[in-house]
Amino acid sequence: MRMIREAGSHALEIRRSRFVCTLARAHGEAEAAAFLAGHRKAHRDATHNCTAYVLGGHGEITKSSDDGEPAGTAGIPMLEVLVRRGLTDTVAVVTRHFGGVKLGAGGLVRAYGRAVAGAIDAVGLVELRPVVTVTVAVEHALAGRFLGDLHARGPLPSDVRYGAGVEADVPVPAPGLEEFEAWAAEVTAGRARVRRGAAGHVEVPIED
Repeated sequence: MRMIREAGSHALEIRRSRFVCTLARAHGEAEAAAFLAGHRKAHRDATHNCTAYVLGGHGEITKSSDDGEPAGTAGIPMLEVLVRRGLTDTVAVVTRHFGGVKLGAGGLVRAYGRAVAGAIDAVGLVELRPVVTVTVAVEHALAGRFLGDLHARGPLPSDVRYGAGVEADVPVPAPGLEEFEAWAAEVTAGRARVRRGAAGHVEVPIED
């Protein structure tokens, strides 16, 4: 599952019309609608504010709007870019200021698609990978070696707590749970106490 790395905008000019694509994350239709309503209000002087979004764990919720452009020339090409990139929980709005030269249906399709693709390239992507938080508890005498070996091996702990002993919360990729637990036992000579916790996701940047 992929998402944009961060919110952001990207602009391009085509035959004197200016297209600015703004991307944002949204978890659910209410959040997407609120973002789009706020954007339209802030850019109500624009000729068009065309929109598209993909939501849900499997990208099963999609919606697009041409906002006055000829049917099928704006929202659908924008949506197709989001789907083709495999994104979810992502909202796109392209704000157009008309420059006086008509682009034709084909030109509009290309322009809106390019605007979204350019914005995605500009902000970058992350992949959401399933993890389980594993809490490893060790004695103080073992903590230095364990944490040092953990930093060398990975994954890095999300939290370390010091009390009667030392506890480290480690987000472990779901497919590697048993391997990690075996490693923790080996590096501490069987003296670590390991407990599986909540399942979730971590964001891993996707490099081109």
